[in-house]
Amino acid sequence: MSKTPLTVRGAEQLRAELNRLKSEDRPGVIRAIAEAREHGDLKENAEYHAAREQQGFIEGRIADIEAKLANAQIIDVTRLPATGKVVFGVTVVLEAEEDGEEKTYQIVGEDEADIKAGLISVQSPMARALIGKEEGDAVDVQAPGGQRAYEIVEVRYE
Repeated sequence: MSKTPLTVRGAEQLRAELNRLKSEDRPGVIRAIAEAREHGDLKENAEYHAAREQQGFIEGRIADIEAKLANAQIIDVTRLPATGKVVFGVTVVLEAEEDGEEKTYQIVGEDEADIKAGLISVQSPMARALIGKEEGDAVDVQAPGGQRAYEIVEVRYE
């Protein structure tokens, strides 16, 4: 199985979530199950069934995060040579050719993506069009809203 790219910040966020799930959420749901068992008949105990379902979600998320971290290739962009080329983890400033509007995006792993925060997945059409290009290059992106043309104004390794 190939490694999945992840930024340092993304790996830290996953580790923090994993720690919270193991140290707070898991013990909390175990207490809830114990309390629900004390109420008697488990067949008709909605609290018990809800707590068991919550436990399943927590255990599934823990397994998911552990697998992602085990399979992650953590990339520290600040240690990469600043060649001006767009690679995973860089921050790219684009200028739309049609209206001159500037947009700034950082190319991140799938789990880190948040378009409202300017974080785009390395798997997105925008990132795939940008990877390998350099400052000053023109880029055509096939977006859901149609073909868009941009110029790469700046590539930052931060």
